[in-house]
Amino acid sequence: MEEQIRHTHGDGQSAQRSVTCVIEDNVATITLNRPHKLNSLNLEMQEALQEILREVAATSAVRAVLLTGAGRAFCAGQDLNERKASPGAAPRDLGRTIEQMWNPLARALRYLEIPVVCAVNGVAAGGGASIALAADIVFAARSAVFVQAFSKIGLIPDVGSTYYLPRLVGVARAMGMTMLSETVTAQQAERWGLIWRCVDDDELLATARDTAVLLAHGPTGSLGKLKRALYESLDNSFEDQLDLERRSQRACGFLEDYCEGVAAFHEKRLPKFTGK
Repeated sequence: MEEQIRHTHGDGQSAQRSVTCVIEDNVATITLNRPHKLNSLNLEMQEALQEILREVAATSAVRAVLLTGAGRAFCAGQDLNERKASPGAAPRDLGRTIEQMWNPLARALRYLEIPVVCAVNGVAAGGGASIALAADIVFAARSAVFVQAFSKIGLIPDVGSTYYLPRLVGVARAMGMTMLSETVTAQQAERWGLIWRCVDDDELLATARDTAVLLAHGPTGSLGKLKRALYESLDNSFEDQLDLERRSQRACGFLEDYCEGVAAFHEKRLPKFTGK
């Protein structure tokens, strides 16, 4: 059964929705849908994406998310048309913009308690690259590229990029990517460990969707705890991590999916997980 999450945000120039969400097979497929602007995010689009993520988090039928973009780009980051200033105008407080819009979006993706798969179908630039890297498993089309172009306009990376990049590819590569604003191909991104896998363009959506469906039909209660354990390990001490594993494993042991998994093992059949 297919269901669409409805919301009222458009793209300001046409009647189409700037972000769409379709639920099928327990997967919420969220599509950034401003292809004429390379899916760059304006205020309306940011609000729409956050609204959808809130609804997805509260919808029990959704057990995984697939995030992608329409057209030839995944997301070109901030729509700089919203950054035009009149001569003599006071400088914009970008910290307030980050606090109100970008940081909540970064947190919503990071803390979603179900698997998030991203299919990067084209350029992922600036904040768009950060959105992709906030997913748990990232596939990229062979023609896709990643670029942190903030230095070209006198800014630093945001939306979590300064956190993700050094941890994913190391400080040296993170410095090169951000200071030089150099483009990283999907093949490089896979070799560096920036993403999970680079696939042929015509296989991208099918591959990413199959993975999202596989995860959605898995033990999503424990997968949510797995996400948290791996992410927190980046900042925890060894002893803190052992304690987190103990607490998480205890919680998993009381889930119905654990009982089902053990029963299926003994009965030599595939488990039927419910996420409970």
